[in-house]
Amino acid sequence: MPTTPPPVGVRPAEAVNAEIRALLERTRRRLSDVERGEYEELLREYAAAMRGGVAAAA
Repeated sequence: MPTTPPPVGVRPAEAVNAEIRALLERTRRRLSDVERGEYEELLREYAAAMRGGVAAAA
């Protein structure tokens, strides 16, 4: 059964999760407005990667 590759430009969820963890580890404090924006963008990217993974698993 062929699998559909994730859309071009979508990183694997594991890679995005690692970047989220690195951001939080690096700051170790309340996020600044800029860091909060980066965090929110990473969360959106992570959600997209997870949706792609669910579609591929189906």
